[in-house]
Amino acid sequence: MKRSTYSALWALALPLVLARLWWRGLREPGYRAHWGERLGFYGDLGAGWHTIWIHAVSVGETRAAEPLVDALLAAYPNSRIVMTHMTPTGRATGRALFARHGLRLVQSYLPYDTVPMVTRFMKYFTPRICILMETEVWPNLIAVCGQRGVAVALVNARLSERSLRRAGRFGTLMTEAARAISLVAAQTEDDARRVRSLGVGRVVVTGSIKFDVVVPAQAKAAGAQLRARIGDRPVLLCASTRDGEEALIVDAFARLPSRPPGMLLLIVPRHPQRFDDVARLVQSHGLTLARRSDAGPPGADVDVMLGDSMGEMFAYFAASDCAFIGGSLLPLGGQNLIEACALGRPVLIGEHTFNFAQVSDEAVAAGAARRVHDAAQMLQMAVALLADDAARAQMGERALAFANRHRGATARTLELLRGLIY
Repeated sequence: MKRSTYSALWALALPLVLARLWWRGLREPGYRAHWGERLGFYGDLGAGWHTIWIHAVSVGETRAAEPLVDALLAAYPNSRIVMTHMTPTGRATGRALFARHGLRLVQSYLPYDTVPMVTRFMKYFTPRICILMETEVWPNLIAVCGQRGVAVALVNARLSERSLRRAGRFGTLMTEAARAISLVAAQTEDDARRVRSLGVGRVVVTGSIKFDVVVPAQAKAAGAQLRARIGDRPVLLCASTRDGEEALIVDAFARLPSRPPGMLLLIVPRHPQRFDDVARLVQSHGLTLARRSDAGPPGADVDVMLGDSMGEMFAYFAASDCAFIGGSLLPLGGQNLIEACALGRPVLIGEHTFNFAQVSDEAVAAGAARRVHDAAQMLQMAVALLADDAARAQMGERALAFANRHRGATARTLELLRGLIY
């Protein structure tokens, strides 16, 4: 596909895209806010700064960007960061993480990938560099950056075989965009190999920035408060679960022949619009439910707690005894297990971790994580860990050592970026 064809398709699809945005806003009101930004129009966001632009599409990418944001603001004290997102949850996560930076970090939605909209964004903010987090490649955005002499870097980059095949279906559209990227800082050698196959000229393996995330003191405190509220009960956290997984987990939990006394299942869905659906699912299985947002501690008869809050994943890990990482029971690619490891929690993962293949395999090899075939086996393994303090402590120590061993990607990435920020 040629970029001119791609642009024409965007022009034709834009009314449908806006209609879908409005429809999604029925369940997530955040999608109906800041529409002008998505079209390249901005209010008073403070133009005129020396600006570093970071694009973090949603929650995971925003949280991954935290060490890099801190490092860039420290290295460039006269600069500010404009962080763009595609989802309201990503924007809300950024607001929670980066409020401490005040005016030195502003947020916006990424304009749709049309030349006029991206050009308006570029003229307003005049960024000195465009830093894309993890997997984002937008052909018109990259082309406009090239026309205006702005380097594009893809950092903390990951590219699965599935994503590579998908990119191949777009032919020259993606390869031309890839060749125009100035730098790719890849998480693993496998990611680097796949990125190079698209034609990127400069690809360096730096590791994952997520290993450099420092657990905030307030998150630890919130986790301790949540744990005190739960009490002395064994807690299995099912983190970032996806649609379809909760049904498998809750059904397997309800069928458990025996549980450790007082065992609490803590479920935190990845997408907040599904909180109420998951609550109804739990109750339909005859299980007693409490919510994170409820006042007071969960009663002794509560079987399941629903983590119905955003930006508290570290706190949930801190309040748990072991953690299952969602997105991996079904062929969804999994989520990142690094945060759980950083808090020294034993980790369970399903078979479908292709989005984080190498780090998941390495965690299993290090004894920090264990794979399960299905929800029933996951619950059985969790029950065994919750009943064995020594085994759980040993696995948690291995998880923490695994996380600590892989630190340093942020410093390596920052050094590479220095030559591109003018």
